This record gives sequence, C-alpha cells and structure tokens, in this order.
Amino acid sequence: MRVPLEVEKAIEKEKIAAYVVGHLPIVKAYAIKIGLVDIINQLVPNKMDVEPGIVFLGMIMDTLSGRTPLYRLDEFFQDQDTELLLGKRINPAVFNDYNVGRVLDKAYEIGSIKIFTAIAKNAVDVFDVNTRHVSFDTTSVSVFGDYDLYSDDNESSILKITYGHSKDKRPDLKQFLVSMLCVDRNVPIFGKTEDGNGSDKTINNKLLTTISKRMALHGLEPGAFIYIADAAMVTKKNLLAIGDSTLFISRLPAAYKECLRVIKDAIEKDQWQDLGRLAITRPTVKRPAAHYKAYESEVEIHDKNYRAIVIHSSAHDKRRKKRIERELKADRKTLEHQCKEICKKDFYCLADAQAAEEDLRKTNSKYYIINSEVEERPKYKVGRPKGGIREIKQMRYGLLATIIEDEQAVSRLREEAGCFVMITNVPEEGENSYDSKKILKAYKDQYGIEQNFGFLKDPVIVNSIFLKRPERIEVLGLVLLLSLLIWRLIEREMRQYVEREKRDLPGWKRRRTTRPTTFMLMTKFQRIMIIKIGDNRRLNKPFTKQQMEYLVALKVNSNAFIKSGAG
Repeated sequence: MRVPLEVEKAIEKEKIAAYVVGHLPIVKAYAIKIGLVDIINQLVPNKMDVEPGIVFLGMIMDTLSGRTPLYRLDEFFQDQDTELLLGKRINPAVFNDYNVGRVLDKAYEIGSIKIFTAIAKNAVDVFDVNTRHVSFDTTSVSVFGDYDLYSDDNESSILKITYGHSKDKRPDLKQFLVSMLCVDRNVPIFGKTEDGNGSDKTINNKLLTTISKRMALHGLEPGAFIYIADAAMVTKKNLLAIGDSTLFISRLPAAYKECLRVIKDAIEKDQWQDLGRLAITRPTVKRPAAHYKAYESEVEIHDKNYRAIVIHSSAHDKRRKKRIERELKADRKTLEHQCKEICKKDFYCLADAQAAEEDLRKTNSKYYIINSEVEERPKYKVGRPKGGIREIKQMRYGLLATIIEDEQAVSRLREEAGCFVMITNVPEEGENSYDSKKILKAYKDQYGIEQNFGFLKDPVIVNSIFLKRPERIEVLGLVLLLSLLIWRLIEREMRQYVEREKRDLPGWKRRRTTRPTTFMLMTKFQRIMIIKIGDNRRLNKPFTKQQMEYLVALKVNSNAFIKSGAG
C-alpha cells in the first residue's frame, strides 16, 4: 500500500531517527520502581543543569548495555534516545567528563555506602525481598593504569588500587574489590569498595562487627537472619565477632583437624541421612544431578562447640578426584621403584633375604599392600655340565614383590573426597531450627556474583574522570553495585514468575527454561529498535511472542519502549 503524498510531506517536515535500545527500557523501568533517581537527587546536592540521579542512571545504562562500561559516556548517549531512557530530553554533551566528575565527587562526599543502602532498602521494600538468608561475597574489578600515587602507601586510608588475587584471572592488572551482603537470589543490600589486595577473611571480619547494625535497617534483629559465607569466614577472629546472637552457616576449611575427624567418623559409622537431589534444573547425561546424604555431628573450634553436618555428594569435586589419582599414581610409582631396586639385589644368606623381605612388607603406604616372598637364585659353575646336569656353585636369595591396591583404604579415600563439612550455630530443634537438608540448601542457594554478570568483569577501560582520583574509583564501585542490584532484581522477578505460575520461559537455542537469567533476557532484546518521528515513537517491528513472555514475567508495560515515563 502506497503512503499518501500528504503523509510523505508531513514525514519530511519531521525529524526522523532510529535507536537500538535493546533491553535498556527494562532497566529504566526497574530503576523507576526502586526510586533510584529520586533517592540520589535527595541525597546528593546539586547546582548543575543535570541532576545527579540522571547522571547515575546514565552510568548504569551504559554499564548494563553490554559494552565496555563507563567509557566516554557522552559518546554513548549520542546514539541513544535520552528522553526515553532517562525520562528527560537531555543533550548528550552534559555527560562530559567535567559534569560527571563533579557528580562523582559530590557522591563521595555524601558517602557511597549511605547512597547504596538507601536505594537497596527501598528495593527490598518494593519487591518484598526475603532477608532471612544473608550471604557475603566479593568480586575483583580490574583496571588499566598505574595508580602509583596511592597504590603503595600502606598507611593511607584511601582506597588502594593494587595487585591482588584476581577473580578475573588478570593478575597483570591492578584492581580493587567490591564486597557486599546479598539476600534472596543474591540481591545486594549492602556493599563497599575494598583495597585490591584485601583478604576475604579480613573483609569478613570487618563486616561481621557491623552486620547486626546493617540488618537492623531492614527491621531484623540478631536471630531473625542467618549469615551465610564461604570457608574464609571460619577464623578465630570471625567466630568471635559473630558471637552467639547471630546465626551463621559456613563451610569448615579442610585445614582444621576437626574437619577430617568428623568425615572419618561419618564414613566409619555409615549412618547417613538421605537428602536426595537438590538441583532444580533438569539433569542431563553430561551433567547428572548430584545426590546428597548427611551425617550430623559436632566439632570444637577455638574452644567452642558448633553443630557440624558432614555432606557427601555423588558428584565428587573434579579437582579432588584428579588430586587423588595423582596421589595414588605417585605413591605406586615410589613403591615400584623401591621394589625394583630391592628385587634386583642378591643376598648371600637366607636370613638376610628374609630380613629384607620383612622390611619391604613394612614399607609405609596408605593405599597399597606389598606381597613378597623369598626365592632361591642358584649360581651355576661355568662350562659344559657333566651328564647334562648343571652343577650349582653357590645358592643365593632374592625377593619377588607384587603391589596390590588396598581397596578398602582407596575406597575410603575416594569417599572422603566426596565429603565436606558445614559448620553452623543454627539450632537443630525448636524455633528457627533447620535440619541438615535445609542447612545445605541455604548454603547452596547463595549463587556467586560472577554468574551471568561477565560483561562487568572485563578490564574496565575508564577515561580521565576516574583516573584523576581514587575517590572516584570508590564511586565507580557504587555504580557497579547499583547495576548489580537492578540486574539481580530483574532475574529474581523472572524466577518468581516461573515458580508462581508454574511455567517456563524462552531459554537458549529455542529451548524453554525454568531458570531464566538476565543475560538470557538481554540477548532476546538486543535487536530492539525504536523509530522516532518527531515526538512519536514506534517499534521498527512488533515484539515477538518470546519477548512478550518476558515482559509479562517482569511486569513491564510494552509502552516502556515508546513512552518516556512508562515502566
């Protein structure tokens, strides 16, 4: 059908533009729901043309766009519909280094922790986030640059950007850490930046001294929440800091003798409680679901008794299995060498051979048994034997040895390798009690923040606004935390929809899934384009059935893609 001439003329008079917005209108909708812009505007003073909340929203948009985050923000918005994404028609030039830098400095003066805590508290209330389980996690953020002025001063209270254990596997780059408390599907409710060489154990200790205060902001007293952390939490200082009032669940490090003791005790008594399978995703041939069983016990750590649950998993840790096989192979190789050397040797008398055999049998090996016997080794006279019978000149003795695997010991070793120990002060009976299965599930439900957030883990290429002052790097940590908060809320909303409606959502490669991720959603919307004619917007083509399913699950109106105030 041909467009009427008068319509063509009207279009010619209007300014026409096209923008690839992808999933960013969904990010905008969730920023509106948690009141991000308004809260920041209330907390951060401003006398500029652009509001601080808008600047932060812009940085979050850039961060969650999937490109290298926070690099030339003004250039990013030159190709974006600022009115649609930010709620106001804004000249991209206002996102220049000077304006953004001033906002970062003001935010640092107010306090990154204060800003994030206020927004996170509002998000918890709006989305009714479950704060019963509180987990601790850290991630490293790599940066390019020397940072010589403040990375080597150990006495300075300023954030130290330096080398440390890189969770990005980029030991060649300096870094800083972001630590956080997370609840309900790893939604962050508290976070701060840490020195690049910070230790999880030390950071954990600092956090534990204030955790009751942090959780009180959400109306939770000690005993009303459970602190969940990995094995780095189990130190004398940390256990002392957590005290008796705060409940916790952690993993007992293998370095503690009590860990091996209770594992051996569990295997010897063989009184396991079957926990079944905990995996929600459907098992496959290549990735079968792990089957768990538990053994209740008690350990004494730093002069105090704690509840211990020995967990056995059918899916043994691959690294442990490889280590066991290396250990067994090395042990056997050592024994084979010893046996070869002793078996080559001739003894002039039977008593010496028997003594050597006794010593060989006593060779220390945890996993192998040496079976040996003495054999006669006659030495014959030289020359042609008379009557066809060779005459023995001298009788000597040697050893024959066979190495046999100690099946019982090796079986126990492999079974021990499939075990780990949970340590907790959560009661087994009474109010707020957790059984073994609930303890394990609470621990395993805390997913690492590295998952589905990979594009934030690229080395962060930032321009001069961040290179000038380490204080601005600290505010960069705030931007990443706010981005993570929105990212996790989106994922949480989708998974709650799946559970509530008992239905799946589009997944990878035309498959359906009951475990949708925000990254999965991001790929489904990456080609969404908006055509803007004057003040009117329209999609370049209608949403697909899959995209509409996601919008329904997220409770996001499709108008969010064409109207600036919609969410």
